[in-house]
Amino acid sequence: MPYGSRMHPLDDLAGKHVVFLSWRDTRNPEGGGAERYLEKVAGGLAALGCRVTILCAAHAAAPPDEAVDGVHYVRRGSKLTVYLRGMAALATRRFGRVDLVVDVQNGLPFFSRLVTRAPVVVLVHHVHREQWGVLFGPLMARIGWWIERSFAPWLYRRCQYVAVSRATRAELGELGVDVHRVAVVHNGTDRVVRVDETKSAEPRIAVVGRLVPHKQVEHAVDAVIALRAEHPGLHLEVVGSGWWEANLHEYVAAHGATDLVTFHGHVDEGTKHEVYARSWLLALPSIKEGWGLVIGEAAMHATPAVAYSSAGGTRESVRTGVTGLLVEDQDGLTEAVDRLLRDAALRERLGTAALAMSHSYTWEHAQESFGVVALAAIEGRMIDAQDPDEGA
Repeated sequence: MPYGSRMHPLDDLAGKHVVFLSWRDTRNPEGGGAERYLEKVAGGLAALGCRVTILCAAHAAAPPDEAVDGVHYVRRGSKLTVYLRGMAALATRRFGRVDLVVDVQNGLPFFSRLVTRAPVVVLVHHVHREQWGVLFGPLMARIGWWIERSFAPWLYRRCQYVAVSRATRAELGELGVDVHRVAVVHNGTDRVVRVDETKSAEPRIAVVGRLVPHKQVEHAVDAVIALRAEHPGLHLEVVGSGWWEANLHEYVAAHGATDLVTFHGHVDEGTKHEVYARSWLLALPSIKEGWGLVIGEAAMHATPAVAYSSAGGTRESVRTGVTGLLVEDQDGLTEAVDRLLRDAALRERLGTAALAMSHSYTWEHAQESFGVVALAAIEGRMIDAQDPDEGA
């Protein structure tokens, strides 16, 4: 039986039908850490005997209907029309009996509370306050931010929330969400992927993630340009793909940095972990991160991270001065990178602590914690503002 004996308290989830509504899945070319989280917690519920359905946008990389590890994927519509598809599926009871809806609010929710009587859990990785203006024009940005900051908190005012970090929980509180209805279920870290790579003889920096504007990969490019004279052989390895990729190639070329930067594109897990293993540090100059899954992945190879403290979840996934360095602005990012490249002893100390910390957050823990929230929601109970495994 999953998670132990037949008398495990989550055994009551067996046979329940949980529907996740998410505009992306892990097979989507634009998928990232949030979708990895979705896949893991959905898989954890399936392992407990739940019937699990994920409705997400259609894309060319996967079939419209697919079952993977006990999870049924239904891919319909575009990244915009998928919201209407999700509402219609619930309203027409296309999925049959639904015991719980998990509404993944990636800026916009699926407005599921309007079309179902089933209990709803709202899953939020981070608040998109800063991102609306980056991704959309003024009108759409104002509409999107109004929905996120005003309408969604009102619509889901009686629903259970799940946040992936305390920083996200606090941000939801600023929007008027009662933090006593927000349970924190952290990301996990995958088991170590063994690779033959060791730290490069020459300084290498990794950037891993979706290539979209709010990830601000340009800040890492600027850092290596500024430091190239001080650190011979310095190189930036960028892993990932996204709709902003062509712009980044143009940016690198325009700044005469093609010899400093390698774009690997979307790669398999083994190749990604080889990059982590040979890199001296990970740069994460993102505007906002609910947690920063790549921080834990890099840590598995004793690779410390440099990130912005204002990103939110990074204040929990990075213990500044212990497992990595948090900075306030772009100049601080360049200075921190320079410091770590110069100081091998500091780099090794932070990397060793990052490796130890990476073992503290497991997907098994996250799956069971999410299961606690799911069962409570189905039973009409609310999980208070803490990690469910801490005994809410």
